[in-house]
Parts: sequence; C-alpha cells; structure tokens
Amino acid sequence: MSKKNISFSSLIISNIVPLIFLLFSIAAIPLSGLTPTYLVQEMVTRLGRNTFLVLSLLVPVMAGMGLNFGMVLGAMAGQIGLILVVDWGIGGIPGLLIAALVATPLSILLGYFCGFIMNKAKGREMVTSYILGFFINGVYQFVVLYCMGSIIPVSDPELLLSRGYGIRNTMALPGLRQALDGLVSVEASGITIPVISLLVTLVFCLLLTWFNKTKLGQDMRAVGKDMAVADGAGIPVERTRILAIIISTILASYGQIIFLQNIGTINTYSSHEQTGIFAIAALLVGGATVARATIGNVFMGVILFHLMFVVSPLAGKNFIGDAQLGEHFRVFVSYGIIAVTLLLHAWKRRRNLLAKQEGKSEENREDDVS
Repeated sequence: MSKKNISFSSLIISNIVPLIFLLFSIAAIPLSGLTPTYLVQEMVTRLGRNTFLVLSLLVPVMAGMGLNFGMVLGAMAGQIGLILVVDWGIGGIPGLLIAALVATPLSILLGYFCGFIMNKAKGREMVTSYILGFFINGVYQFVVLYCMGSIIPVSDPELLLSRGYGIRNTMALPGLRQALDGLVSVEASGITIPVISLLVTLVFCLLLTWFNKTKLGQDMRAVGKDMAVADGAGIPVERTRILAIIISTILASYGQIIFLQNIGTINTYSSHEQTGIFAIAALLVGGATVARATIGNVFMGVILFHLMFVVSPLAGKNFIGDAQLGEHFRVFVSYGIIAVTLLLHAWKRRRNLLAKQEGKSEENREDDVS
C-alpha cells in the first residue's frame, strides 16, 4: 500500500504543472463565458498552427542541450523566406515551399553557428542560445531594415518604407494566407479542421519517432545521457550536438512559416521575438523538463497553454472587470513556468552532483579501511 501511495504521489509531483494548468482551465472556462464549440475550434486551429514549432525543441533536449532558445534563429530565417516570396509574387503551396527552400540554407548556417558557440559553453547551453537570439536578431534587423531595398533588391515598392529601403513594420501575405490550412479542410459540428496542417504535424511526429531509432538518433541520446561515455564509445560528441541544433533550427523555420501562413500577416520586426518563449513554455506546461521531453508533452502543452491564452483575458474581465489582468497573467505564466523549471533543473542537478560526490567519498573511505 505504501508503495502505491509513493508511486501515486511521485506521479502527481512529476505532472504537477499540467495538473495546475488543467485545474486553472476548468475554473476559468465557465468564467470566460466562451462556448465549447468556440474553444474546440480555437484548440484545433492552434494545434495546426503552433505544434510544429514546439516539436522543433525535442531534438536538442534529446541531445542533452536543454531548451533551445536559439530556435528564434530559425524563425528569422523562415520570415526572410516569406518576405522574398511575397516580393517575387509567388502564392499558394508553391510559395510556401519556395519560402522553406530559401529558409533552409539560412537555417543550416545559423544552426551551425549556434551549435558551434554552444559547444564552447557546455553546461550553459540555454543561456547561451538565449543571448545568441538577441545577437542574431540585431543582424536580422540590419538585413531587413537597411539591406533590403538597397543591397538586396526588392521589386515591390509596397513592401518598402517611404524612404525607399527597409521592409515595412507589418506586411500581408497575399496568396499565402492559410494556403496550407485551406488546402483541405473538413467541417464537423460547426468546427473547421485544417486537415493538411494537422497531417503535416502528424507525419513529422512519425518521422521523429523513426529518427529516434536511427544511428544518429541513438548517438544523440547517448550524448544527452553522458558526453564522456559517448566520447569513449567513439561518438563524435561536438558534431552530434551541432547536428541537433541545425535540425532544430531548420524545423523552427518551417514551423514559423506554418504559423505565419495561418496568421496571414508578418510583424516584420517582432513576429519572431516571442516564438522561443511561447514554444518552450508550451512544452514545459505539457510536463516536459530540461532533460526529458516527448511528443505527448508537446500536444498536451499546446492544448493547455493555449487554452489558458484563450480563456484568461475574458475570465479576468468577467471575474474582476479588467481584461488586461488576464493579459498580464498569461505573460507572467509564460516566463514564470520557464523560470521555475530552470530553478528545479539546477536544484536537481546540484543534488545529483552532491550525491555522486558523497558516493565517491564513501568508496574512498571503504578503500582506506580495507
């Protein structure tokens, strides 16, 4: 009986974050006044729109590199691809494919740079990738604000600022808006299901499951468990870590393209900024940790996190009379859940390190006695 109680309590503790969000949603949904049909429609839409971005985080976690805040580098590459495609006047699925084609080499270059720097900062990968996001954001702003229209030719004057160079703050995606979502959609009980977007996500989940069983996937898991042991087994540790970041960056660029085609517009200088924070927060809300994340955590996190995003403003307005409280609450939760998870990770890591040191001390004492 005691073992059952222990296992039940450990199960509760390990899933405390999803449970808290679930309880919050149960309490907030009636206060929001939103109908079940509307909520289900929002969750289906957001699953098709946001899940691919969150899935791009799994590979670095598997390789032991933690939460890849550097995924914003891929988001910037995806946006550059979309800007060029809009300028070239290519719409529909061909436009999305060409945007992805343009984003891929940029993502490989940025991913390699990010992975190379993170190899120089082993053990501090997350803060390093976070700072790298700010650095590359400056390069992105320079390219989009000054180079496009002056050095990089832009033929459509509607995309440029009045001075003749630099992309406008907000630009529409004519011909690309919901090109993937609207390709095949099914209506069921008043809910529109973007079949192709969800299908692309599910296919990627299958590919990710297959990838875990490949030689490279096994190497990444080995590196994630213990770099010293992996190096001793002949696995090229640094190369494997760089590949993990490159793959994550490429997938993030595709995820940003899927995200923006659903929205239909680009905030040229800010659309990418919160991509990493919200994707990581969603993954953690699903019960993932810095060291372990699964596809199940991704889907659970996207649903719970975005359910909170939808209901909290109206719940705050109806309960207190101020919708802004709900806005502040969800921003607080986004950053707070990341901060708490990182603190818990640091505490567990320190505790495990102390336990290992104590174990070695005990062994040394036994050797001295013998």
